[in-house]
Amino acid sequence: MRYELLLKNGHVIDPKNGVDEIRDVAIVDGKIADVTAGIPEDQAKQVIDVSNLLVTPGLVDIHTHMYATPGYKNAWAGDNSILPDGFSFRSGVTTMVDTGSAGCRTFEDFRMRVLDRFQTRTFAFVNIVGMGMVTNDVEQNISDMDVDITASVMKENADVVVGAKTAHYRGPEWISVDRTLAAGKAAGMPSMIDFGLFLKERPYYELVTERMAPGDITTHMFLGDVPWVRPDGKLFDYLYKARERGIIFDVGHGGGSFYWRNAVPAIAQGFFPDSISTDLHTKCMNDAMQDMTNVMSKLLVIGMPLNEVIRASTINPAHEIGHPEFGHLSVGAVADVACLNLLEGDFAYLDVRDGKFEGTQRLRAELTLLHGQVVWDWNARTGIDYRELGDTYGVRNQEDGLILPPEP
Repeated sequence: MRYELLLKNGHVIDPKNGVDEIRDVAIVDGKIADVTAGIPEDQAKQVIDVSNLLVTPGLVDIHTHMYATPGYKNAWAGDNSILPDGFSFRSGVTTMVDTGSAGCRTFEDFRMRVLDRFQTRTFAFVNIVGMGMVTNDVEQNISDMDVDITASVMKENADVVVGAKTAHYRGPEWISVDRTLAAGKAAGMPSMIDFGLFLKERPYYELVTERMAPGDITTHMFLGDVPWVRPDGKLFDYLYKARERGIIFDVGHGGGSFYWRNAVPAIAQGFFPDSISTDLHTKCMNDAMQDMTNVMSKLLVIGMPLNEVIRASTINPAHEIGHPEFGHLSVGAVADVACLNLLEGDFAYLDVRDGKFEGTQRLRAELTLLHGQVVWDWNARTGIDYRELGDTYGVRNQEDGLILPPEP
């Protein structure tokens, strides 16, 4: 057999390579071997029919929280964090990035207990606060924002660290932002800025047009406090200026950062997110956010083209975190694949303040592959009709067969 696995007759959408058509995807040794139409089934050991499904690169979620800080009761990044494998594959996600749950003083523990332990491919931004995202009060500790030590930890763990992060700072000073940007620059990595409260002393437009550098990421882009729409209904010019400077706009939906009143006019005027992400944690996983495919569906139903939704969920975020080897289906690339069902019907979606938007489409992950191995199979596409397996399938001792009771 030439291939180990063949995904047959799927609608392949691979924005990096400009593919948007029915093709087959062949896999061998955990890598993409071929992406063409009409690959003979007899060339593969296993064939999975993915007709009527979208076949995309494995989804890349660059805003999640996965670290339970030990020893802290009611810790934000402890009690509210999730473990990756329970939430990734079932939504088509193969790569997850933690955004600042751990700082330089807790990162070693985070790496040992999470980043190095799970199937899901994981990366992390390091919080500028040494103790990380324990509580909002801890994140106000300016004396624990050490640029040199943070940059050192980032460089020492460069195989899993993708940048610096700040979040939830409440003071009027720019200190948490400036030190985060300095740490990122010192480590040669981007910074992700969760701006926290918006005060007149540090307006958002100054953040994205003056302080952040090209390649830095502003997350929670559709947060209610971000000024988007002018009185005449047009988007503010500073948003375009920031994008021209190379600032990355990330969704980061979460439990409080996605408003229809910002997202709908932005999409209508062609200002699409550079990356779609969840800000996954326990307070939003069962609320308006839900999961990656639900957030993608929201952008889809308000007018973002499907190809651009996939782009912002695959190759774009992979580039943003400095790992362009992921997020595409090029021959030779790691075989991370999501097979999505684009459901048609009557659906409705909530924003974070119970605003409702009705649409006719919803994405759902049916099949997920990591390194060419099936890790999620919602509709039993890898299964065999049990009647074809014989009376003894599943019997541990095949020689003796079932131990039957005596006849009466």
